[in-house]
Amino acid sequence: MSLALKDGYQITKKDSILFVDVENIFTGDIAKQYHQDMMQITEEMKHQPWASLIIYHGNGVFTPDAEEQIVDITKFRVKNNMVANATVFLQSAQADLQQIQLSRIYQGCNLPFYVFSDVKSAKNWLKDFLEKQPKVV
Repeated sequence: MSLALKDGYQITKKDSILFVDVENIFTGDIAKQYHQDMMQITEEMKHQPWASLIIYHGNGVFTPDAEEQIVDITKFRVKNNMVANATVFLQSAQADLQQIQLSRIYQGCNLPFYVFSDVKSAKNWLKDFLEKQPKVV
C-alpha cells in the first residue's frame, strides 16, 4: 500500500517496513491528516513485528504540538507491534536539533531507534533488526 505524496508526505508499506517520506515539518490540518493516515496503516501492519523508516527532507524543528502528536502516534504504533524506527535526515542544517527531539520522543516511548545519514544503511539496519524478532503465528 502506498499513500501518494500529498501535503508534504508519502507513506509506503513494503513487507514489514513502513517508509515515510516527509518533505517539511508540518502542523495543523496536514499533521492531523498524517496522524489519521498513520493510524490506518498501523492497523494494517499490526499482525507481525514491523518497523518504520522515516526520511526528513530539509530543515525544520517540531513545535510542541507537533512533538506531542508524534508521541501519541508513536505510542499507538508501539502498542500495535512496531518494534524499531530508523530516521534519515537529508539536506538539513538542523539535523542535530531534530535528532535531539526525536531521541526524546522515541526514548520516552521505549522504542529502539537509530539515526542515519543515508537510506540504504537505515534500511539494512531495520532488516537486520526485524530478522531477530520472534514471528507471530
